[in-house]
Amino acid sequence: MAKISIDLNSGTVAKSEAVIGIDLGTTNSLIATINEKDRLPYCITSDAQSIVPSVLHFDADTILVGNNAVKQMIAYPENSIYSVKRLMGKSYGDLQDLNHDLNYQIVDTGDQLVKVKLAGKEYSPIELSSYILKELKTVAEQKLGNTVNKVVITVPAYFNDSQRQATRDAGKLAGMDVLRIINEPTAASLAYGIGLKGEEGKTVAVYDLGGGTFDISILYIQNGIFEVLATNGNTYLGGDDFDKAVLTLWVEQHNIRNITPSESQLLRLTAEAAKKRLSKTHLFEETITIGGTEIKLSLDQMQLNTAIKPLIDKTMKCCLNALKDAEIDTADIQEVILVGGSTRTPLVKDTIRTFFYAAQLNDDLNPDEVVAMGAAIEADILAGNRKDMLLLDVTPLSLGIETLGGLMDVLIPRNTKIPTKLHKEYTTSVDGQINLAVNVYQGEREMVEDNRKLGEFILQGIPAMPAGLPKIEMIFMLNADGILKVSAEEKRSGTKQEVAMKPQYGISDEEIKTMLKASIENAQADMDKRSLAEATTDAEQLIYATQKFINENGQLLTSDNTVAIKQHMEKIKEAIRAKNKDFIVSTTDELNNYSRQFAEQVMNIQISKALQGKKI
Repeated sequence: MAKISIDLNSGTVAKSEAVIGIDLGTTNSLIATINEKDRLPYCITSDAQSIVPSVLHFDADTILVGNNAVKQMIAYPENSIYSVKRLMGKSYGDLQDLNHDLNYQIVDTGDQLVKVKLAGKEYSPIELSSYILKELKTVAEQKLGNTVNKVVITVPAYFNDSQRQATRDAGKLAGMDVLRIINEPTAASLAYGIGLKGEEGKTVAVYDLGGGTFDISILYIQNGIFEVLATNGNTYLGGDDFDKAVLTLWVEQHNIRNITPSESQLLRLTAEAAKKRLSKTHLFEETITIGGTEIKLSLDQMQLNTAIKPLIDKTMKCCLNALKDAEIDTADIQEVILVGGSTRTPLVKDTIRTFFYAAQLNDDLNPDEVVAMGAAIEADILAGNRKDMLLLDVTPLSLGIETLGGLMDVLIPRNTKIPTKLHKEYTTSVDGQINLAVNVYQGEREMVEDNRKLGEFILQGIPAMPAGLPKIEMIFMLNADGILKVSAEEKRSGTKQEVAMKPQYGISDEEIKTMLKASIENAQADMDKRSLAEATTDAEQLIYATQKFINENGQLLTSDNTVAIKQHMEKIKEAIRAKNKDFIVSTTDELNNYSRQFAEQVMNIQISKALQGKKI
């Protein structure tokens, strides 16, 4: 039975409900569903093409999506936007270096997620993506003749939590129930049927070169179980960059200078057309008008290869890194699945074939459609029409325990695939401590007071030992039903305690969204609080250890030494009361530096005692 990473927050789907799969792409987006007769996936078409360009155009009254928006890009480039996917889950700091390459303006919103200014208004990438998703929803409803509310959306395997959440939010804003966010390489594998049969284990590479992003994933698939061994990629490398390389070649060839935004768009679209044409022919020629002058543009296969080879080489470096992370050799790859329209480029195929020399190149399915078709299969699974797969959930929020200073120590990060099990070792902070309270929390904030408490238990009967000596192993085990079992064991004595709790109980999808939003909005403040708490905890531990040292080794100290040490301790206490992290750190360092000489004396004495009567 196949295991596929999905998001946990969903309801059940009745068999009669229509669900669709969506590939929300950087350059193009697609919708797919299952044919009721042969149970095979197919892409729903809006016209002669199954692809809806991920392009938007804004004017005073309307928002155009897809091909209608593309038609306006040359005349009104400042009110058109493409490659929205590259902006998902990003801040201004992530993207400011790209601002000069875009025909639209990125707005600095500080630490918040980036916004884009179009037609005098500001939009978030979530809003922009929702318009594309609304168009796809409309197309699906027109073709199927039914209302469509349930959807599975694919994302690159390397998308982080913020980007995945942004994609989910865009779907909700478009009026759809996002049942699953699944990885594109998993969807592509499903479309090819890999893992659906009880076959022997197979190591597969999914090479996904789309319009704006590149993604390489190494999967091990056996008996329908999908295991991601490694992923790598580049969120700013794709077919758009091929177009830019061709555009740059033409600009240099014809000494094109001082072009308008409209002319720049015309050049870019012509370069894209040339790239596509050369997948089938050996020469492209077209005449366009720039600055009132007709320019005859041409491009042959050799020129294209020279222009894009450095970009393809970058993808192969990502492939090498993925293989290294997976700890396998190129020869271990048995099959390579090609995804994304840019894989039609002959040089891309030749390079892949040479690099993965031992693998079968699998490009039988339309590389533009393969991810959407896989999403449709996933949707079919959720509708209860396929019984040969087991869906593997992920945790919606991080799980951890409270440590000294009220800090949240995460043991299972958000979006970890379940079932999962994690071990971590702790110790006591006070001499002779025989009980340990374990408080379990769920959430993304740095301090437990800002997270949701799931439960607590007390590990009793720890043998009385000096602080730091007990070895307490904490085990978090989250099963496929979302039940969390937490156990703590003092390894020296075998003392053990266990409790079970359900992290998802009583928490809605809206509450999860609110918690995630709060973690983003308070990220800097939370880090400041955590830094202060950590510094305070370290300082209090130092005071405790120093006082213990004075009590046990007072004979090594002169009265002046003792007074000086206590003065340092008072300065630390003053800093703690002032809640000044930098002051706490500096006073802690001062005491450490001053007391180091006495600690070394004690160490020398202990070593001398241990070596008495010994021969070296």
